[in-house]
Amino acid sequence: MAFGGGIFSGVGILIVSAIIIFIWVFIEITRFKHKIFAILSIILVVFLYFGAIVVFQGTDIDFTSYSGMIEATKIYFSWLGSVFGNFKTMTAGAIQLDWGAANKTAIT
Repeated sequence: MAFGGGIFSGVGILIVSAIIIFIWVFIEITRFKHKIFAILSIILVVFLYFGAIVVFQGTDIDFTSYSGMIEATKIYFSWLGSVFGNFKTMTAGAIQLDWGAANKTAIT
C-alpha cells in the first residue's frame, strides 16, 4: 500500500483529526465546568463569610458553647432567609414593570 492511500488518505486523516478535535473540545469543556464550579464556590464562601461578619457584628454570642452555636445558627439562617425573601420581592417587582418598547414613563 502506498503512502497516499487507505488510512493515510485525506479522508482518513480528516476523520482522525475530527476525533482528536472532539476529544480536545470535550476535555476543555469539562475543565471549563470545573473552573466555573470553583469560581462559584469561592464566591459563595466569600458571600457567606462577609454575611456572617455583618450579621454577628453587633451581637454578643458565645461561640464556644453549644447553646451559643445554636443561637448563632438561628440568627444567621434567619438573616439568610430574609436576604432570599428580599431577592424574591425585587424579582417580582422587576417582572411586574412594563418593559415594553412603548414605555411612556421612560420617555422625557
